[in-house]
Amino acid sequence: MDCFYAAVEEKFNPSLKGKPVGVGGPANSRSVLCTANYEARKFGVRAAMPSSRAMRLCPHLILVPPHFSLYKEESRRVRKVFEKFTDKIQPLSLDEAYLDVTECQDFQGSATLIAREIRKQIFEETKLRASAGIAPNKFLAKIASDWNKPNGQFLIAPKDIEAFMPSLPVEKIYGVGKVTASKMHNLGLKTCGDIQSWSLQALKDHFGSRASELYNLSRGMDDRDVHTSWERKSLSVEETFNKDVKTLDEALLKLPEIYEEWTLRMQRGDYESKIRGCVIKMKYIDFKSTTHEQTMRGKPSLADFENLLKKAWERRQMPIRLLGVGVRLGDNSSKTVNISQDKAQNSEHEQQLSLLIA
Repeated sequence: MDCFYAAVEEKFNPSLKGKPVGVGGPANSRSVLCTANYEARKFGVRAAMPSSRAMRLCPHLILVPPHFSLYKEESRRVRKVFEKFTDKIQPLSLDEAYLDVTECQDFQGSATLIAREIRKQIFEETKLRASAGIAPNKFLAKIASDWNKPNGQFLIAPKDIEAFMPSLPVEKIYGVGKVTASKMHNLGLKTCGDIQSWSLQALKDHFGSRASELYNLSRGMDDRDVHTSWERKSLSVEETFNKDVKTLDEALLKLPEIYEEWTLRMQRGDYESKIRGCVIKMKYIDFKSTTHEQTMRGKPSLADFENLLKKAWERRQMPIRLLGVGVRLGDNSSKTVNISQDKAQNSEHEQQLSLLIA
């Protein structure tokens, strides 16, 4: 969905249309933007940007607090449109999903025409606009979905992959962040074509366990299926402070309230039996982060998090702007057989068409 949160706000408050809008907290707080509409983006305003900086870039920016109940309802209506075409839907968030339309017979099975019709029906049902990427796999569909934004779509057909991939920047590969991209650039790897010129062994020498993934993705190869079920891997609560927390004692005083909120969230789901470890996170005034965790089963106590906080503080004793607590979650069942079966089944999906509405 194009600028989803901002678009929903404009839908319910038409006076915002045509004006730069950011969804987030006030500029005098440490809030960051959930999103910004295209009028605001012309000034360099982006999602995850501090509201205060956004206002400096665009002094006439209209800041709107988020209304997640509205976003969830509009997302539900969009999902209803998806379900007319396929039941193989993998939501990534309220405003983005993968659809496997391999078995859809509408429009003689043309994924391009299916995408166009889905976008048309989304607008008819919600008055909101969507962009789509169409490709043989999830990796390429995600890339394609960003190609013709806003309110457009782009196809990467199987026959086009070989010519499309070489010029693609390495930053487009999922999981390649600033640190990995910088390492690649220092090695002369700036495009997928550069990666293709390296052998698998050379990639292993520099990137270890990620080598095979980089080798395949740089060639547009991705055998991940569209998963229709989602399993939570972690549960955490974080608080960004209005004023920096400068001492360990002050941080320990902040912890109980965060722990209480985390406990309430734990109680809403059946997670306790799935806990495999607890973790504490701190973000410093220079925006660098650290985490400290320990393996455990069962619900951690406040004292467990206090001990982790003390150990994390020893690493770097400087003011913090964010403190968070959480747990790692795992499945209770053994999946040894299923994993081998999944690997065998992946080959059956080589012709899968993934449609990403993003």
